[in-house]
Amino acid sequence: LEASINEESKTHISGMRRSKAWAENQHIYFDTKFSVPFEKAEYRKNATGTTLGIFHFHVTKGQRILVSTGISNVDEKGALQNREAEIPEYKDFNTIHNAGKAEWNKELIKIQIEPNKINGGNTDNIDQVITFYTALYHACIHPSLASDYDGRYRGRDNKIHNTESKFDYYSVFSLWDTYRGLHPLLSIIDQKRTNDFINTFLCQYQQGGLLPVWELASNETNCMIGYHCVPVIWDAVNKGIHDFDMKLALEAMLASANQNQKGLEEYRKDGFVHSETEHESVSKTMEYSYDDWCIARMAERIDRKSTRLNSSHANISY
Repeated sequence: LEASINEESKTHISGMRRSKAWAENQHIYFDTKFSVPFEKAEYRKNATGTTLGIFHFHVTKGQRILVSTGISNVDEKGALQNREAEIPEYKDFNTIHNAGKAEWNKELIKIQIEPNKINGGNTDNIDQVITFYTALYHACIHPSLASDYDGRYRGRDNKIHNTESKFDYYSVFSLWDTYRGLHPLLSIIDQKRTNDFINTFLCQYQQGGLLPVWELASNETNCMIGYHCVPVIWDAVNKGIHDFDMKLALEAMLASANQNQKGLEEYRKDGFVHSETEHESVSKTMEYSYDDWCIARMAERIDRKSTRLNSSHANISY
């Protein structure tokens, strides 16, 4: 939709890109430093009118150019602060690479597999171990951190907010895909991030009126069915993770259940989604039922026995 590049110096550029695709209004800002100055820069427009930057360097044979980039969803200042916080000065590539490996090892070592104890000590199954840790690595990539080093983030209302260092704000919640397996896993191996996820959910509820369904870059894509923030919240509470406003969480859960879309109105009225009026009726009935059961358990936990859905038929009680 738009883009810009700022030439701060011959070793320093910054800029932004705003795009529309899966997320309807995605902002990304960058701040980049080069270890050697560029000789010249070309700025061109592509078919959509977006600015492209091409930078030319003169280097001797074997000389390396180190490129350090910070990104932010807020502004160029945030990208600069993030870059300086994570890589305050130029280091060689191997130093950064090794630091990254050390960070990932902290995550992956949370689950330890001993190859010689798999399948009765058969040492030919190292491939299974590699497959497992590759999957665990993938499981830790998303949801991803979306708040800046100073706590600022772009909210669901497209305004800039600040966590005030109370939690980290996250993005990429593909909840229909993740509530069954990924989030129950993370609630065991990463309770801090799980608590941050829920505080993020509640910010998005306060800023946008609903818990996220399939959120990306503070945009709601409304992909898939159900309101699966609900089981993520309840699973966390059930495991003792509750450093957030529990009453606000229940309020937000009920707001999602009381929508009038995707068959929810007739589900609350009749107790199921009709196949004659709504596609995916069986899946929706099952998933709404499970999500509502989680709301009932949440209400039970905070002693809200009178909690109800807005319907004469459906009753969240126990």
